[in-house]
Amino acid sequence: MTVTKTQVNIPQYAFEKDPVTGNTLFRIKKNDSVVNYRKSEFLVPHRKDYYFMAFIKKGGGRHWIDMTSYTIKPNKFYFTIPQQVTLKEQATQITGVIICFTKDFLALDENHSLRELPIIENPHHGHELDLNPKDIVFIEDILEKIHLEYNAKGEWQSNMLLAYMEVLLIYLSRLYTEQFSQPKESPDRQLLKKYLSLVEESFSEFHDVAAYADQMNISAGHLSEFVKKQSGKPAIVHIHERLILEAKRMLLHTDDSIKEIAFQLGFEDASYFNKFFKRLASQTPLQYRTAIREIYH
Repeated sequence: MTVTKTQVNIPQYAFEKDPVTGNTLFRIKKNDSVVNYRKSEFLVPHRKDYYFMAFIKKGGGRHWIDMTSYTIKPNKFYFTIPQQVTLKEQATQITGVIICFTKDFLALDENHSLRELPIIENPHHGHELDLNPKDIVFIEDILEKIHLEYNAKGEWQSNMLLAYMEVLLIYLSRLYTEQFSQPKESPDRQLLKKYLSLVEESFSEFHDVAAYADQMNISAGHLSEFVKKQSGKPAIVHIHERLILEAKRMLLHTDDSIKEIAFQLGFEDASYFNKFFKRLASQTPLQYRTAIREIYH
């Protein structure tokens, strides 16, 4: 497993080429046995630089995504996107299908529509989808088609895989929208998406709305008004929520000091970071670290 370091000192695992097919963008695998994780991989927080999806037919286990623990259950669909922090706590025999793919695989879609799907953007930081019997039949069928195409090595394979994945991702996005109550799409939400994308890229560098408004060539006042109208929350709240999420990830999954975390998140003054965190989380960073680790252990 190739490991790199992220800006927040949590190991990041890179997508690895399939040793059989040589594919460097996409991989699908059926699993029907005990997952052979190395002991050193357990209780180690990490990120992936690729998208990970798993349909679990049978089996169990337990892991954490960011600050939430999940017990793996049959007939569920699990997913993570790049930058979410994963920690394996235990693993048991698993029967199901695993799909991994990179941002470059999504870029094969010339219309760029796949990257804007809810299951890919994951605005609610979800990880688990409930499936009814109808969903299970549909998902098993499309996964079987993808698996057969992946191993057939036929002409225009990339096109076929992309087409099948488009069907799967749209279907999953419908489930995501139903289960996470995402607001309906409208033409005006494109501006909101652009703003949220910029925040995701630069939240540790820019803490004020004006910096993002400059990048979008609009006034800070107009951006604030527009974002609140579309999302129900002021533009500054989105920045603050992203900072708090990353701070919580680091407080749980690293041993960095409060001062180091503050600096990595773009705060020059650790005392101001403490006040900022307490105002939004109702706890000091140290209190949160102590409390969340007690829950984890």
